[in-house]
Amino acid sequence: MEFLSQMWSLLGLLTILQNVLPTQLLSLLHSLWQSLQDSLTPYSYFDVPEFLGSAAVEPNALYRHVQLYLHRSLLLSSPSPPRLTLSLPRSVTASSVGASAAPPPSVSLSPNHSVPDAFNGHRAVWTHHADTLQDSLEERRSFSLRLPKRHAAAVLPAYLAHLAAAADNLERSSRARRLHTNAASPRGSASWSSVPFCHPSTFDTLALDPDLKARLLADLTSFADGREFYRRTGRPWKRGYLLHGPPGSGKSSLIAAMANHLRYDVFDLELTRVTTNADLRALLIQTTNRSLIVIEDIDCSLHLTGDRGLSSNNMRRHNKRRRAAAASDSSDDSDDDGVTGADGHRGKVTLSGLLNFTDGLWSCCGEERVIVFTTNHVDGIDPALLRPGRMDVHVRLGPCGAHAMRELVQRYVGAVGDQEEMMLDAAEGCIRDGAEMTPAEVGEVLLRNRDEPETAVAELASELKARVSAADELQWEDSAAELSDESPTKKGRKGFAGWEGKVRILGRLRSLTKSESGRRGV
Repeated sequence: MEFLSQMWSLLGLLTILQNVLPTQLLSLLHSLWQSLQDSLTPYSYFDVPEFLGSAAVEPNALYRHVQLYLHRSLLLSSPSPPRLTLSLPRSVTASSVGASAAPPPSVSLSPNHSVPDAFNGHRAVWTHHADTLQDSLEERRSFSLRLPKRHAAAVLPAYLAHLAAAADNLERSSRARRLHTNAASPRGSASWSSVPFCHPSTFDTLALDPDLKARLLADLTSFADGREFYRRTGRPWKRGYLLHGPPGSGKSSLIAAMANHLRYDVFDLELTRVTTNADLRALLIQTTNRSLIVIEDIDCSLHLTGDRGLSSNNMRRHNKRRRAAAASDSSDDSDDDGVTGADGHRGKVTLSGLLNFTDGLWSCCGEERVIVFTTNHVDGIDPALLRPGRMDVHVRLGPCGAHAMRELVQRYVGAVGDQEEMMLDAAEGCIRDGAEMTPAEVGEVLLRNRDEPETAVAELASELKARVSAADELQWEDSAAELSDESPTKKGRKGFAGWEGKVRILGRLRSLTKSESGRRGV
């Protein structure tokens, strides 16, 4: 009792001194007391506030890293977790809690509680602080880290690097991703608008050649893990892909699978809505790190394809597409906001501006970016865009192969019986004989018969067989036209019509006749 009375007397004296002594002297005494405690304790303490500076405006990135690290690495995996705070967003109703589609509750460390961690044989302790400001409802939140004083200087840099890397991976795997597009806007106000990105395509659902799928996955993974390599070699941390092939070959699905694999935001750049090169640069600056920038149908966008290096046949096809695109531009609605130039084409984005966008100084304004171009006609693209550094990886997506066809059948209609297996073998034979169907066409045949596997496989085999016959007839017509062509361009270099070529064509016609007779049972 005597001890308690002395304690109460001391507390009363301290209260009186606090009211009597000047504020500056009290602050000095508090600092001396803290210094005495720090000199006697075997630990070092490090504070991580939520905001930087006294204005509490600029967020502290390290606080976000600690929050992610504690949430996923320590709190949920601890066998004896400390006191935790559970919360749900306002948009989640009480009836949806516990449903399979409902988001899980957010977990955080309760204020003034601690959680231990271990790193390289050293024990670290994190404590969450939440202090209410005087005469205000706002809180100042922070974390404090406790490390052994003897090893703090050596352990702290490596531990913070480990924490940042873990938080970076966790944020990449858990953050909500968005699909952005550039809106048609007046000059000088180029900007992006976005919606949640929820495309279901993945590399597991793509019907691709196994070797091509493995190469793409390895290249994407190597790129995502290549931070140190790109810094060491002095290269911008970006990569360009060109996806080319006929419509329906799966270019858009592959782009979505790439974004889902990397967990990147997608920026779908519509060049016809960009008025100047300056607006193009402004859009690039607004893209975030870890983004996948998509430019579809590059050969038709603003007539950016050059005429260098094109053969005469490719030139004719290229000019035909240019005329068709020009006719389409003239009939477009006025909401494209394009500026008509002296050549009659909309917009002022030039090939030079696009090259600087993909591989110039402005392309370095950010890290971990993938630029994907798509086209149906790769021969219509200017060679300056095709070189490594702009389009590093060229991926041709053609007609559906035998392996992709079987994969689509398995995915759409499930396992098949012996009779369907025989029809699939016949369908593979048709593919080897030259029948072509894109993955989109194969998928549509299977989709409309997905509840009847036998009908689906039979219709697919029938369609492929019909396309073999159509391909043979087309080859007959081409061969006959070549045989009867007596124009000077078909003559040999010695001035004659080219008997060797005619003999070769006759041999080809004879082989076609035999193959057609064999298929008809003659």
